[in-house]
This record gives sequence, structure tokens and C-alpha cells, in this order.
Amino acid sequence: MNYRTLGKTGEKLSEIGLGCMGMSFAYGATDEKENISVLHKALDLGINFWDTADMYANGENEKLISKVLVPNRDRVFIATKFGFRYRDGIAAPSGANGTYFDGSPKWMKEAVENSLKRLKIEVIDLYYAHRVDPNIPVEETVGAMAELVKEGKVRYLGLSEASPESLRKAHAIHPIAALQSEYSLVTRDVEKEILATVRELGITLVPYSPLARGLFQNINHADELTNDDFRSTLPRYQKEYRENNQNLAKALNEMAAEKNITGSQLALAWVLAQGEDIIPIPGTKRIKYLEQNVAATEVELTEAELKQIDEILNRYPNVGPRYSEGAMKLVNN
Repeated sequence: MNYRTLGKTGEKLSEIGLGCMGMSFAYGATDEKENISVLHKALDLGINFWDTADMYANGENEKLISKVLVPNRDRVFIATKFGFRYRDGIAAPSGANGTYFDGSPKWMKEAVENSLKRLKIEVIDLYYAHRVDPNIPVEETVGAMAELVKEGKVRYLGLSEASPESLRKAHAIHPIAALQSEYSLVTRDVEKEILATVRELGITLVPYSPLARGLFQNINHADELTNDDFRSTLPRYQKEYRENNQNLAKALNEMAAEKNITGSQLALAWVLAQGEDIIPIPGTKRIKYLEQNVAATEVELTEAELKQIDEILNRYPNVGPRYSEGAMKLVNN
């Protein structure tokens, strides 16, 4: 495993992290025994950067991770997030009716204590505001988060899906080590302004869903997605965009096959090729896919292949929005 540096912190993190959400939330049935095996395997493969959030199954994901995190505390750089809350106490995706965002200092102080308790640790390595609350100045949220650093409860601060303007305001209050945003072959919004901003400020970009939520493997089986798999509600899996995305996946998978890799490995290699200051966090709950993701770090793409990928993407542009309308209201604030 190769390692990359987190912002200006000097921390060396595996060049891919492990997104843990799907082990407990949003992607269908889960198997705790297998999830525990994946966490142990991640350590064996040198993945020291794990990502969770308090909203994932209403805290259950943090509890799951603690079972491997605690006895291996010195081997894991743990990141978690706060902000999303549930009106009825039932876990649901960010765009659901019962889900809302609370970036207030009052809630943050309660949320961090809850996360520390569930993770069974004394300090969180990287603490993100899961979104920027449109009703609260980002300076107020980050100012309160900075107090956690002074108190020794948190080491570094991060934001998720923040606009360049919010990022600059936040960074002026306290150094932001990482910005987490969706970034993949088919979700390239960050290339407009955000990527230049994080590079100017010395902030690491942490792409989530770098495999486009499994689009290249699952688009031909969209009708088989269960109700507890939130991809069944995403526009890209709906009939309006399905034919385009099936053709796109077919073309990218065919290109990948010529390199003896999978389409998902091609997608991850593409994200890794965008810069050393980028650390993607592909999620999985299967050892098979974890091993494939690690193997993708050894894939090198030539300039000709990168151009070929762009040509394929240009051929099938009707990919569709990455989130539902409700969830999109909370990005780039």
C-alpha cells in the first residue's frame, strides 16, 4: 500500500481509505461477521484510513467499527461526521422526509460525545461537519468544532460537500484538513471550482463514492435493487437515464477488460490519477471487492487511456443527477 499526506498535517494515510457506511446502512442486507472480517482484512492490506458517520444506521456503524478499532487503535486513523438527524429516530438517507441537518454548536457538542462513546475511543482523528447548514454561518459551526480540538476530543477538522466560499470562510477560522465530496468518473462537479480551492488552501480532497455507487457493476440489475438499498431511489438508476448508463458502463467495462481489470477498478484508478492530494474512500462490505480496490491502486493509466475515458464519457453524457432533489439542496452550500 502506498500512502499520501493529509493536507498540511503530515499524517500519512493509505492512498485509499475504507468507506464503512454500507456495512450498516443504505446498501441492502448486511452481515456483521463478514463486516468484521472486512475490517480486519483492511488492516492486513495496509488501509489505515476508515470513514464513518453518526447518521449511518443511527450510530450502529460506529458501534460496529469499534469492535475492531479499539484493539487496533494505533493502526487506524478514524474519521466520523455529525449533522444529520432523524425526526422519528429511524435512519434514512439524506434526502428523506424525516432527515434534517443540524450544524448548530449545541448539537455538535452532544453529537461528538455520542460518537466518542459509540466508537469507544478518547479522541477522533478527523471530525467532519457532514454538510454546511444553510441556516447557520459556517464560521459558527467550525468555531465550535475548533473548541473540540482545544479540548483534545478531535485532532483535525473537515467539511463535506462545502462550496468554495464556505471552505474559505471555515479555513479562516481553523485549518481544514480535508474536504469530503462525491467525485468519480461520472460526478465531476468538484472540477469546476472546488478542486482548485482545496489545492490553493492545502486541503486534501477525500472523494466518497469514487466507484459511482457501483454503477458499472449494478446498472444492468437496477430492477433487482431492494427497498432498503437507497440506490433504488437515485436518478441514475431510473429508466430515464438507465439506457445511457448501461451503454456507458458497457463501454468502460470493455475498456477495462482490455487491461484485465474491472470497470470499478478502472474508475478507482482514474480518481487516484487525478492527484496525490486526493484520497478516495471506496466503500465495501465484501472482502472480494476490498481486495479488488486495493489492486486498483497498482493500475496505471496512460495519457491515451485517460483521453479514451473522456471520449467514452462524452459519448454518453445523459448520466443524470447524483442525488434526489431533496438531497441536492444540501450540497455545495
